[in-house]
Amino acid sequence: MVLPTPLRMAPQPSYKSPYGPKYHYQPNFAGWTMKQGAQLGFKAGAFGGVALFAVIFYASGIPRVQNDILMKIPFLEKYYVKDIPASDNPF
Repeated sequence: MVLPTPLRMAPQPSYKSPYGPKYHYQPNFAGWTMKQGAQLGFKAGAFGGVALFAVIFYASGIPRVQNDILMKIPFLEKYYVKDIPASDNPF
């Protein structure tokens, strides 16, 4: 029996059915495709937004956060303005 070697093997085009699946190269980086990267970025952004909201919510009682961050938001500025004189304010 003669073994096929690279010199004896003729390039044979393989049959491709017109009704079969159409395979194509999908670009990736270390196995991550662009679609997976976009989904991961969207989820990370959503979790980051919720985390930022939670940090600002928990730190909203700190006067420095109120003056530097929260009073610069257009609809929240009146909520954090204190009209009580400092001598009457127990805090």
